Formats: sequence, C-alpha cells, structure tokens
Amino acid sequence: MPLTAAFGILVILIYAIVAIAAPALAPFPEREIVGGQFQPWSAEHLLGTDRIGRDMLSRLIYGARNTVGIAFVTTALAFVVGSVLGIWAALTGGWIDQALSRFVDALMAIPALIFSLLLLTIFGTSVVTLVLVIAAVDATRVFRLARAVAQGIVVMDYIEAAKLRGEGSWFLIRREILPNAMAPLVAEFGLRFCFVFLAISSLSFLGLGIQPPTADWGSMVKDNATLITFGDITPLLPAGCIALLTVAVNFVVDWQLYRASGLKEQ
Repeated sequence: MPLTAAFGILVILIYAIVAIAAPALAPFPEREIVGGQFQPWSAEHLLGTDRIGRDMLSRLIYGARNTVGIAFVTTALAFVVGSVLGIWAALTGGWIDQALSRFVDALMAIPALIFSLLLLTIFGTSVVTLVLVIAAVDATRVFRLARAVAQGIVVMDYIEAAKLRGEGSWFLIRREILPNAMAPLVAEFGLRFCFVFLAISSLSFLGLGIQPPTADWGSMVKDNATLITFGDITPLLPAGCIALLTVAVNFVVDWQLYRASGLKEQ
C-alpha cells in the first residue's frame, strides 16, 4: 500500500469515527446557543461561535455526521439504481436498452447542478428530497459506466452457458456479471461519493441543501463568511474538511484502480 493510500484510509477512518461518535465528542449540543455572536477562539469555545452564538467546534463535528452520512446514503442509492439498471440494459439489449440509454442521455444533457436546483425548488428541500434528487442525477453516470462494463461481459462464453442452463436475468446479474464488474464499479463508487459530497455542500452553500439548524459544512461556510473579511480563518475550517476528505477518497480510489489494473511495482 502506498503512503498516499494509507493516508487516505486513515483520514476516512477518522471522519467515520467522528461522525459516529459526534454526540460524545462535541462539547456542546448541535443546535444550542451557548454564547454571543462571533466570539473569538477561547478555552471555552475552542473555535469560537457562529453568527447566532452556537459553538463552531460542535457544529463542525456534527457536520461530519450530517454531510458525510447523507452523501454516503445518496451515493449508495445512486450506485444501486444505476448499476442494476445499467447491467440489466446491457444484458437485455433491444428496445429496453435503447429506451433506458436515450432517457439517460437526455438527463445527462442537462447540467447536474442546474437540474438539482430546479428539482429542489419544485419538490422542496427536505433531507429525503435532497437524497432522492442527487441520487437520481448521479445514477445516470453510474448507469453509463455499468452498461459499458457489462457489455464487455455479457458476450463471454460463461454467460451463454448460464443462459443455456436456464438461469434468469437476476441470477446472471448477481452471480455472473456483477462480480466480474466489481473493480471498476468500486472505483466509481469512490469518485461518485466525492461528486455527491461536493454537490450537497454546494447546494447547502446556495441555501437549497441541508437546511438549518442542522449542522452542515457547506452552510457553515456561507453563514460565517463575514469573518474572512476580518482575517478570521474559522469559515475556512469546514471548507478544509470538505477538501481533505475529497483528497483522501481520491487517494484510495487511485490505489484501488492501480490494484485492479494488474500492474506490479518494479
């Protein structure tokens, strides 16, 4: 394992521990007003307070649970829907493949952020709506990759042998195609998580993502941006958390892609 991958795994583990143990690690409740407006860093409030007096460190810790947790659930949903439909389209072929492919092409022609903003404006900004909208947008990208990978597998002899045995589509997807397509799909999961994570943070920054008073790193940057004018780096901390996790996941994805390629160090 290269040092970059080890660093990425370490960062991901730290984020996971912080997200799971947020109530135990945070010195104050997520939504409680515990001080004055924009208090500086001190022994009581290590990272100061935000624009309405909530502890910044506590909200930064809870933000790991909310932002990362919602991004993971969204990515998992998009991945399941997109990969199953993509493999099914490649296996079935014919008008089903053409219909799904043209529908996905039409959705991908619309810029993802604009499409997400439009749907969230129409259907509201609840967490469930946010998850479903982002998952629907990103499932189109997963569909294209899964279909392309599966098209190279469905023509293999062992797939034809399974069909001659009378195996159904679900058996072929689950036991024959998916295991052989797992390496690129796992790498895509990591990349897709980064895109979803950044999309949710961007939408929260624009006011259409995770809604207050729930702690979220994107909205924390927006709410406390005034401090940057006075030379205070506090609003940059949630932005740094977003950037660090994105880099860490990409390090791990690069390592997984290298392993899947079959190349060896010389």
